[in-house]
Order: sequence, then structure tokens, then C-alpha cells
Amino acid sequence: MAVTSEMVKQLRDKTGAGMMDCKKALDESNGNMEAAIEILRKKGAATAAKRADKTANEGIIVAKIADDGKHGILVEINCETDFVARGEDFTSFAQSVAQVVFDKDPATVEALLALPHPKGNTVGDALSELTGKVGEKTEIRRIYSVRAPGGFLEQYIHMGSKIGVIVELAAENSPANKTIARDIAMQVAAMSPIVVSRESVDKDLIAKELEIYRTQAKNEGKPDQIADKIANGRLEKYYQEVVLLEQSFIKDSGKTVKDLLSPNVTVKQFKRFQLGEAMN
Repeated sequence: MAVTSEMVKQLRDKTGAGMMDCKKALDESNGNMEAAIEILRKKGAATAAKRADKTANEGIIVAKIADDGKHGILVEINCETDFVARGEDFTSFAQSVAQVVFDKDPATVEALLALPHPKGNTVGDALSELTGKVGEKTEIRRIYSVRAPGGFLEQYIHMGSKIGVIVELAAENSPANKTIARDIAMQVAAMSPIVVSRESVDKDLIAKELEIYRTQAKNEGKPDQIADKIANGRLEKYYQEVVLLEQSFIKDSGKTVKDLLSPNVTVKQFKRFQLGEAMN
């Protein structure tokens, strides 16, 4: 019986095994789906299907920056336990996937899974093989790619590869500026700002925060005029928490992040991945 691509897809959906393994099993079973499943189970290639109901909350964040600082990527890859996340099989796979993302710049995880992997199969096949080898559910959760034609990028990995940050500075890629960029990336990792400057804070969010602070003040018995002053004061503290440039610098609390920047250095953007966090 001729084995079609649709049959291979069906077997892969049923077992979680790699495409080449599915094709070989179907060829061996002369297209018999149940026999092919048994063949894969005997080989251990269908392990992924057994792990489908598990939760992959552990893993690592990988960052990669081009030598000239013009291109950078972040990848989050998950597994079930920290033990596997620290193993050579998992970390090597994560590094290989990061290289594919860096080289090919796929727009989505789905597009990434279809790309060739250094082993000679697809990234999706390599992921299935890894699942079978480590005996845990593994997944590529998200990817991020950025370019900095007018500046440079710096990265920082924190907490045993559980937090990864990329920062873009509009500045000369000098050793001094790279040190500043590294410090800012560490700041983002530690303090989790949401925007670079207060001008970037969503206006609806500001209105919501002000209303909350006014209500709090009124509930404390303050008259409207005083409540407004209190609300604006609390909004300033909110900015100091969520705006990168207004945060206290983690290495010197007497300075803000903005104080680190010379007139010819600007923070353009940042991206922060934390393992397992909710995705927008």
C-alpha cells in the first residue's frame, strides 16, 4: 500500500513521533496504522504521545546576539523538570534551535518547527526525538527576533537561564556603551519594567491607575482636592516601578537608570522572557 503524506501526518498526530519515524513505520507495516503505532511504541518513538497530558513548566531561555550587535534572538524551550532542563540533551537541543532561529528568522514557532534541523530532519522531528529520549513533554514555547540597524543589542541571562533579556541602545557599539547596555539588561531582568519611558505607558492604564488611587484616598476620608494630589503622587511612584528609565538602578539606588545614559545614548527597546510567564 502506498504511504501518503496525509497518513504520515495522521500517525504523527496520534503518536507525537517524528515524521521520518512515522514514514518508516508505515512503510514497514504496509500502511497499517495500528501496526505502525505498535512499531513506534516498540522503538520508543511514540513517547511524546504519552506525555501530552503533562505540564512543561521548567526549561531554559536562550539568547543569541550577532558579533556586530545588529541582530538578536530569544527562545523559550520547556520541559517538565529542572533535572532535564539542566541535562546535556536538553541544553544542546535548545542551543541548536536558537541557532536555527538566529539563522533563518522564522516568524512563528509553527514556521520554526518546519525548518531543517542540524541533525538532518526538521526542528519538529528533533523535538519529538528529544521528548522520546528524555521521557518528558518538551516544547518550544516562543521565539523573538530583533534587529538594530541604528544601534546595537546586548543580552543577559539570569537565574539559571530562567530569565532572558535583550536591550537595544541607539548608540555607538563601544566597550563603555556595551557595559551600560549590559547593566540595563540586568536591570530589566531584576526589576521587570513594562516600558522604557513614561510616554509609552498606555493612557487607559494611567487613567485606570489614577481612578484607583483617587478612590483609595477618598476611602481614607480625604476631600476631592487632596485626593487628586494624593492620586498624582501615587502615580509618580507607579512610574518609578514600571518605567525603566525612572527605576532606581540596582547597582546604585542613589541613581535612576536614566542617570546612566549620556546625551548620545538612548534606550530604544527591551524584551524580557521569564520562564513560564503568561504570554500577551
